Amino acid sequence: MKLVLLFGPQAVGKMTVGHELEKLTDLKLFHNHMTIDLVTPFFDYGSKEGKRLVNLFRSEIFEAFAKSNQYGMIFTYVWAFNFQSDWDFVENVCQVFEQEGAEIFFVELESDLHTRLERNITPHRLEHKPTKRNIEWSENDLKTSMDKYRLNSHDGEIQKKNYLRINNTHLSAEEVGIQIKATFNL
Repeated sequence: MKLVLLFGPQAVGKMTVGHELEKLTDLKLFHNHMTIDLVTPFFDYGSKEGKRLVNLFRSEIFEAFAKSNQYGMIFTYVWAFNFQSDWDFVENVCQVFEQEGAEIFFVELESDLHTRLERNITPHRLEHKPTKRNIEWSENDLKTSMDKYRLNSHDGEIQKKNYLRINNTHLSAEEVGIQIKATFNL
């Protein structure tokens, strides 16, 4: 079993890279909006009950998947490095998979703000993420979150054996997927 934790700021290309990596491997993509967009029609994005349900669905999927005979999963996540709760979430997800003998791979994506704003409105993103279709809200959230959250790690901050950082500003999702697959022999 393998878990590829694919993380970085909003609209950096996590889901799109995940789709490409899924095509190149036997990994299954679980992008973070699959649960967010499931819950949002019932509870406001970010509400207490909405967060509880998102975390409940994710936890149940992680536990069931980790115990399955599947090859592995790609999970995308916006990791706020300045919030201990995000570090704890990542550690808990890793523990679920490690308890079942899985290998964990950390892939961090980064790109400049201009590129992220362009990617924020791509048809692929909007097709798969209904809550991002309000472009004005989505763009504002992308910009203002940079004031509150640190969404890329500092050099040397992630001390994991299987860690890869990619600046994908000028790379296609396919190129990034190929690089991840080759680096970790997936």
